[in-house]
Amino acid sequence: MKKHIFDFKIVENRRLHDIYSLLILTPTSGQQLPPIKPGQFVQVAIDNSKTTFLRRPISINFVDYEANQLWLLVRKAGDGTSHLINMKPEESLNIILPLGNGFSIPADKNTRVLLAGGGVGIAPMLYLGQVLKEQGFSPEFLIGARSAKDILQLDILQKIGTVHISTEDGSLGEKGLVTTNTILSQDIDLIYCCGPAPMMKAIANVAKNINAQCEVSLENMMACGVGACLCCVENTVKGNVCVCTEGPVFNINQLTW
Repeated sequence: MKKHIFDFKIVENRRLHDIYSLLILTPTSGQQLPPIKPGQFVQVAIDNSKTTFLRRPISINFVDYEANQLWLLVRKAGDGTSHLINMKPEESLNIILPLGNGFSIPADKNTRVLLAGGGVGIAPMLYLGQVLKEQGFSPEFLIGARSAKDILQLDILQKIGTVHISTEDGSLGEKGLVTTNTILSQDIDLIYCCGPAPMMKAIANVAKNINAQCEVSLENMMACGVGACLCCVENTVKGNVCVCTEGPVFNINQLTW
């Protein structure tokens, strides 16, 4: 898939949480957004930062082709992302997109699909859920966080499909980890998952136990985004591969988990 380098301007910076912001962007030139698959990501240049020299990889949260807008859900994790979540409307960002390989879409519309996200891992699930719904599926979401205040984009997800929730303190949904939610004891055909590595590995084990297919979006540390620096290498059944080019989405049968 062809890659593009666009300048974007910020239409809105919607603060969702102390450490999360939703950046809604549009190409500065007015050029139409290119085709983007759910699960792909972008590389964002961080200007005016004395400590951030490399682009930052960010999952694509949503694509609104009608409004020609790209959504990025950003979690404050360091100087680079701290700069991003504090940007203001009309400020600009230089972005390379789309990068990596996305989630697969089943041929059978009767496939029961569950989209599981932990923390900022919910980011790619919004766009995936919308695409699945538009193609005739009935997506279900499983999201988890420490408490109700940490659940992100719930209102939007509920417009797309049924949402199952786990919070560690029991303030919303089931009490416990997302990996112990009772939805995982039901008949699921395909699980899509993104979140912390221990969560994804636990979901992968559940998928194997219930004979469900499972695709995970890895969050390995990245630098270049094009397979040159080798800092995101993951061991697979076929040897070491770059997550930024071969992933970030993998079927768990490709991994050595």
